[in-house]
Amino acid sequence: MIPAPTAAPSDSATLLCLAFIFLVPCAAAGLALISTGLGRSRSAAHSMMSSLCVLAVAALAYFVCGFAWQGFAGGPAHVVSVGGKEWSWIAAGPFFLRHQALDGSPASLAALLGMFSVGLAALIPLGSGADRWRLGACCASTAILAGWTYPLFAHWVWGGGWLARLGANYGLGSGFVDSGGAGTIQAVGGLTALSIAWIVGARHGKYAHDGMPTAIPGHNGVLVILGCVLALMGWLGLNAAGAVLYNGAEPGQAVLVAINTILCAATAALTAAMITHVRFGKPDASLTANGWIGGLAASSGACAFVSPAEAATIGLLAGALVTFSVEWFEFHMSVDDPGGSISAHAMGGLWGVFSVGIFARIPAIAMDAAGKPTTGATGQWLAQLVGIATLIGFVLPLTYGLNWLLDRAYPQRVAAEGERQGMDLYELGAGAYPEFIVHSDEFTER
Repeated sequence: MIPAPTAAPSDSATLLCLAFIFLVPCAAAGLALISTGLGRSRSAAHSMMSSLCVLAVAALAYFVCGFAWQGFAGGPAHVVSVGGKEWSWIAAGPFFLRHQALDGSPASLAALLGMFSVGLAALIPLGSGADRWRLGACCASTAILAGWTYPLFAHWVWGGGWLARLGANYGLGSGFVDSGGAGTIQAVGGLTALSIAWIVGARHGKYAHDGMPTAIPGHNGVLVILGCVLALMGWLGLNAAGAVLYNGAEPGQAVLVAINTILCAATAALTAAMITHVRFGKPDASLTANGWIGGLAASSGACAFVSPAEAATIGLLAGALVTFSVEWFEFHMSVDDPGGSISAHAMGGLWGVFSVGIFARIPAIAMDAAGKPTTGATGQWLAQLVGIATLIGFVLPLTYGLNWLLDRAYPQRVAAEGERQGMDLYELGAGAYPEFIVHSDEFTER
């Protein structure tokens, strides 16, 4: 495990970390704009309203119980001893942030960063459920994600949990490493997005009677590209703050983290643009944007532990993965994901997690026969695979099951009339573009 810094950070380091954290809401604004731009015009106001409500519900749920169950390395936790090894499963902090000193200590900074991070994770499913996911259902699903699913996995990774201690317990490198949340934020949010897409089903008119998908272009590419730029700003703060708080990186390493983040996003976007140009004759703006976000998601895994050239390679592979993943989910899995959230965040995040085991150079910490720390442990790639298996084999069924139960009690998909009329008018009573006429051709042409 990479231990959390034990010494109190200097005032300058605390202020710098705070500055990084304060950039993270830019990523939330970016994701909200991307989801809105890639959806229909008659659901644009609903999409932005949902984003705002999701951020609010996520912050409140995390305040009530989320951080109590996530915790911080070295804090109180429920521990099970198996085979002489201690396995920390969930933190045991007080609810409502009681007794938590909010004074710039590492734990308080982690609580602040977590409040923003859980909001990012909760925004991701909005892209996959666009144009048909009810506002009330968005909020209820977010409460589950922010109050239980996210804190549980975040404890395992960032709170001193069993994944983080794979190195100390079994000599698997430095344990599961996730600097900026490629798995904890992106993959958890992306797998929740996959669950929501399965539960609410495809939009009307998306698939013909023979099962072939019909293109439903996003209504505003300008919002999408603006969202990509804002997302980059937020990711710079997210990756830098995560590396400092959870992996003990020096504040000066923020320069390396920033360069790696930019290169990863840049090569991913250009790769997506080139692939679509070769395949379709012209570059596709929406897939290029998905590639950009997929590159950012992938950068969050190893951003503090790789060279710029390796970061560019991670981004290149992320761009290709995201581009083909969008097609695979749409054509072969019949998953309607208007915002590309599953491919960009789940697939990009999972690749970012695995890239740590391939490229990252981390000072490994293991225990020798006498129980003393020793360096030179191997098997980092295996620790990352254990984390990926946990995400797919545990987090995905968990988030699907919880949302399936929610759907039984409170149907998550809007009525057909609401989708035909548009989510703006049906649920909010007003459209985002009142001076323009929005169409519903896919309903009238069937």
